[in-house]
Amino acid sequence: MINNKNRIAIVGAGIAGIALAILATKQGYQVRLYERDSTVSSMGAGVTLWPNAMFVLKQMGLEKEIERIGGMPSYMRQFNQYGIRQGEFDIDEVNALSGCNSVTILRRDLMNILAKALDDLAVDICFNYSITVEDIGRLKQEFYLVVGADGRMNSVVRETLYPEKVQPCYQGFINIIGISQLEEGVIDNAIHDFRGLGDRFGIVPIKAGLCFWAGGWSTDIDKKRPLIYWLDEMNKRFMNWPNLVQNVLNSYEKSSTSCIFVHDLDPLPYWHQDNVLIIGDAAHAPLPTSGQGACQALEDAWHLANSLAKKDELDNVLTGFYQQRIVKTSATQSIGRQLAQNIFSNHSEPKPLVSADQLTEFWMQGLEMKQT
Repeated sequence: MINNKNRIAIVGAGIAGIALAILATKQGYQVRLYERDSTVSSMGAGVTLWPNAMFVLKQMGLEKEIERIGGMPSYMRQFNQYGIRQGEFDIDEVNALSGCNSVTILRRDLMNILAKALDDLAVDICFNYSITVEDIGRLKQEFYLVVGADGRMNSVVRETLYPEKVQPCYQGFINIIGISQLEEGVIDNAIHDFRGLGDRFGIVPIKAGLCFWAGGWSTDIDKKRPLIYWLDEMNKRFMNWPNLVQNVLNSYEKSSTSCIFVHDLDPLPYWHQDNVLIIGDAAHAPLPTSGQGACQALEDAWHLANSLAKKDELDNVLTGFYQQRIVKTSATQSIGRQLAQNIFSNHSEPKPLVSADQLTEFWMQGLEMKQT
């Protein structure tokens, strides 16, 4: 019979859940992963993996494959809706200071790489398995640790920790996201961030003209309208914006598009009770304006795996993990909200971009002393 102290159940096969499954399995834990969908989750168009995320992926042995498939933009440039440059941020400088690259990648490609690593380790994964609140009680008895990595909006594991139900906070804007294949040379090796009065269009290059993008604006929640309505609204809103935006709008894969009414979470006072824990978006979902959703999910997985390796009493491990992570994740949430308020208010003005030193110090906080 398997020692109960060696078994971990993870609910949710997104970035946080799979990363933890990989890291914990490599430490000798027997992991079972539960996913409500029929395949590994790949919701979303693309991801920017900043140096803190790539640090974790390097520890997982996946950074070379990520870099091979993804792109490496050198700059982030901010423009107004007329195409006049408002600022520039040197990504290469941050990479040099942090010791890791920044990589842009389609979410489906990232998830395929993670899923292959999971498969290579022969991790037990149960697809089409919707965990209920009642199931959590059973898993608590069967497993040493039950981890909820089941997303920001409808986390069942979070619901077991907070019976009053934590409500994700709508932040007043919509994002239409998608993928476009442009002709080579149309976009240079820079992330382009176009901002108007309450509107934003961001374009993130990968390679060979492939890019992912998001068009956003302030609106009330209206889930009754179909996607085609919001795509039409987007096309009208951005029809007079610069040529690069028009190129993207004229070439997107319709099957890649989706409409997101953007929510986040207020910082939570705890992430665990007994042997049940939440991580990633289930615990601290930031807004996409923070640029750190996937990055902080990967950090969670790495820090938790390191904490478990200490073989301390579980409550001490989970309490220490929360104390280690809450300051950084709360700061990330706050930064995302501040940026969103600036972007989507009707009187927004460009804010000075932070320095490479400041950003490197924040992103690599908690990772510096453990680099190998």
